Amino acid sequence: MTKKQSNDPLHGVTLEAIVTKLVEHYGWNGLAQKININCFKSDPSIKSSLKFLRKNQWARDKVENLYLSTV
Repeated sequence: MTKKQSNDPLHGVTLEAIVTKLVEHYGWNGLAQKININCFKSDPSIKSSLKFLRKNQWARDKVENLYLSTV
């Protein structure tokens, strides 16, 4: 019996872990400069960012791409 591996580099990585790692690496200001989204500029928090990113796939795609190029 063979186990199939996922080719998705984000497999098993939560959105919260991605945002947390990017904030640790860039800080909120650096993240807002890399990705021009208000949830990173105006009173940013992990919780509010996750809420926005879960509702807006285009923004989530940008965050995931930045994460992949950073890690």
